Amino acid sequence: MSSLKQNTHLLASKKLIGEVIVIENNTAKVTLSISPEMAVDNYQLAHGSFVFGLADYAAMVAINEPTVVLGKAAIKFMKPVVVNDELTAIATITDKSNPKKILVSVVVTNNKNEIVFEGDFVCFVLEKHILATS
Repeated sequence: MSSLKQNTHLLASKKLIGEVIVIENNTAKVTLSISPEMAVDNYQLAHGSFVFGLADYAAMVAINEPTVVLGKAAIKFMKPVVVNDELTAIATITDKSNPKKILVSVVVTNNKNEIVFEGDFVCFVLEKHILATS
């Protein structure tokens, strides 16, 4: 499996939102280990923002454009995620008929191969970085 070079989100934290495993045309695979710092209670339940962050990151990397940003997401948390879970996000571009507005579907599974999260992301590829002033 040959992986494309990553062109976006180059400073993203592997610890907080995941590590890119592979980037191919129209798809990306990103993994995240759920650490104790991500827990919100004594049951070791992980905060959903980490799962969402992983999925969002995978969507951005699937598009792989330096100026890509998230515009909207329709998401479902399917199962709880706990400390020591190993998550894998697979992001697949579902519509890029408009190269400035790209739709991406993301499925996140745990180490038991259970689906824990599903999302449809509307992403925008901007002419310049969202924070660039000129």
